[in-house]
Amino acid sequence: MLDGKRLLVTGVLTRGSIAFEVARQAQELGAEVTLTGFGRGKRLTERAAKALPIPPDVLELDVNSPDDLAAVAREIEHRWGALDGLLHAIAFAPEDALGGGFLDTPAQSAITAFETSAYSFKALAAALATQLAAADGGASVVGLDFDASVAWPVYDWMGVAKAALESVSRYLARDLGPRGIRVNLVSAGPIETIAAGGIPGFDTLAGLWRAGAPLGWDTRDAGPVAATVCFLLSDFARAITGEIIHVDGGFHAMGAPLGE
Repeated sequence: MLDGKRLLVTGVLTRGSIAFEVARQAQELGAEVTLTGFGRGKRLTERAAKALPIPPDVLELDVNSPDDLAAVAREIEHRWGALDGLLHAIAFAPEDALGGGFLDTPAQSAITAFETSAYSFKALAAALATQLAAADGGASVVGLDFDASVAWPVYDWMGVAKAALESVSRYLARDLGPRGIRVNLVSAGPIETIAAGGIPGFDTLAGLWRAGAPLGWDTRDAGPVAATVCFLLSDFARAITGEIIHVDGGFHAMGAPLGE
């Protein structure tokens, strides 16, 4: 499904990362993959990369750094000349922007959550737009989302940032579509990752899914989410853009917890 595709995957920290599973499945489907890492976390990315079927290179990328974005674009241009697909799996909010203190969060913490979790989607896609537009048959940009249509316990300003991410994706689809670049999001149910571990009360969210997803939901299995990302990166999704696909066991469609 991804034979010959050249993909850039961000957000791999450990083998438990959703992005790691995307990279693994993409390689098994025939893609050539390059990863990115940032700061001290890059060592974790490099360690995880060794566990992939074909250990890929890891490029330095602070998604909030224009210099890093430009350097990655130059490297992709030098390495491949064109880029068929990109996964944005980056999000961050300071401690005081999560956990139930929504009314007390200072502006700077909310701005940090927005910049890293939403604006960066535009920044990354724009930085690599030339390489994406050069791909034969079109290219695909995919971001990882968490349903922002409602307010969640403890999620606070990250929830606001995800709402911004959903809006950013639609505007990117509008502006990049004429260049043959598709932009979509995958709204995943809660998965046990390092990032999830930083959300106070994550177990509360996970419990909601266990009680309310009609297909059931395994918080330890990133496979279904990764498979949908790979579909969106493939030519099978060549007419899909501006979309949010829910991969959450059907939880988003239910109005109340399921009965026994």
